[in-house]
Amino acid sequence: MKLMNIASGSSGNCTYVGTDDAAVLVDAGISMKRVEAGLNSIDMTLKDIDGIFITHEHSDHIKGLKAISRKYEIPIYLTEGTAQALIYSSVTKDIDTDLFTVIDSDGSMELRDLIINSHSISHDAAEPVCYSFNNESSKISIATDLGMYDRELIEFLTDSDIILLESNHDVRMLETGPYPYYLKRRILGNRGHLSNEASGKLLKELLNDHMKAVILGHLSRENNFPELAYETVRLEIADNPFTSDVRDFNLSVAKRDECDMIYYTNGNI
Repeated sequence: MKLMNIASGSSGNCTYVGTDDAAVLVDAGISMKRVEAGLNSIDMTLKDIDGIFITHEHSDHIKGLKAISRKYEIPIYLTEGTAQALIYSSVTKDIDTDLFTVIDSDGSMELRDLIINSHSISHDAAEPVCYSFNNESSKISIATDLGMYDRELIEFLTDSDIILLESNHDVRMLETGPYPYYLKRRILGNRGHLSNEASGKLLKELLNDHMKAVILGHLSRENNFPELAYETVRLEIADNPFTSDVRDFNLSVAKRDECDMIYYTNGNI
């Protein structure tokens, strides 16, 4: 299996996951043109996509969904709460609901050679989820907009070969920054976003001896820096039992406005 981040950040999110037989997107929070350009960089187009899995209805995760669905009629997988939210959202008004396949917030489904598992998360949306993608030998997890994590989420993400994990903000930057008080409280709350430190603590629970890549994602433009997220998480996981060099996990930070490299569960990059 392989993963490529097409865009990740508070301004837009879209990730490609693929196997020899299946190709899916997680979220479509950027323009159709940018999604297409990202896929073109690996010799693919939106015509090759078998499904789009939506985490929740906030605009940075669905901004391009209506245009993509109108042109390509790609199946859209989402929870009932997210489906209802999209119907009433100004961003996706009049979207073709015949393309919707409603999934359980804590469920499992098959698509070609992929098993896709969903898990409910704590975020201020209608019925948000994160996903793991599995085949016979590998597991890729995408977990952002977490707000908080618990033992059930840790168990859901355990044994990932590749994980795209939220590292949204630096707490001190957020607390002293320009955001209004209510927005700071929202982000810092249990239904907001994971800080760099919280991301590192969660990641330390998830590290294993076969993890091939850790990509820190969904960084805030105003309350974080890639270098700060990387260093904070690196320090949190520095005393892990597997390696003294976090580069062995291919720890990296997802790019906001351009595609990253392709990460493979067999370790090739």
